[in-house]
Amino acid sequence: MPVTRQAKEAAAAELHDKLGRARVVILSDYRGLNVAAITVLRRRLREAEGEFKVVKNTVARRVATALGLQDLLGYLEGPTAMAFGYGDPALSAKVVADFAREFKQLEVKGGILEGRVVPPEQVKALASLPPRAVLLAQVVGGVQAPLYGLVGALSGILRGLVYALEGIRKLRAGEA
Repeated sequence: MPVTRQAKEAAAAELHDKLGRARVVILSDYRGLNVAAITVLRRRLREAEGEFKVVKNTVARRVATALGLQDLLGYLEGPTAMAFGYGDPALSAKVVADFAREFKQLEVKGGILEGRVVPPEQVKALASLPPRAVLLAQVVGGVQAPLYGLVGALSGILRGLVYALEGIRKLRAGEA
């Protein structure tokens, strides 16, 4: 049964919206995965504020061109599915990478990170990053450590001054 023009336009509009909202998009070749495995991936992505959708390459090419993502066109060969991550990009990438390790049939083709097309190696590197909360804690710890050192140094100077003044007071008390 042929797909109507309205259905193609609706699919393009939906893909345009998803690409516009997603912080990370991971393109993959899903050949060899059965429906049960894809359902598992969809469930895991949903828990990570994402979704998984099989897309038609012709529609994806048209939308990518409209969004100025011409570098994406090279990845739109063969069966293509997109994992959209609306929350933490590293978490969505980690879910897809873990799934690809578990189900060898899923192959990461490339992705879009914050509006920039990235190769599969960078998607895998993104997946190896710790979650956003951990990264923020590390940054705060990195900023906090020198501040604690400064406070310790300043309190040591003040403590030395107090000891010196106390020594002077005892000397004067001894003279009187």
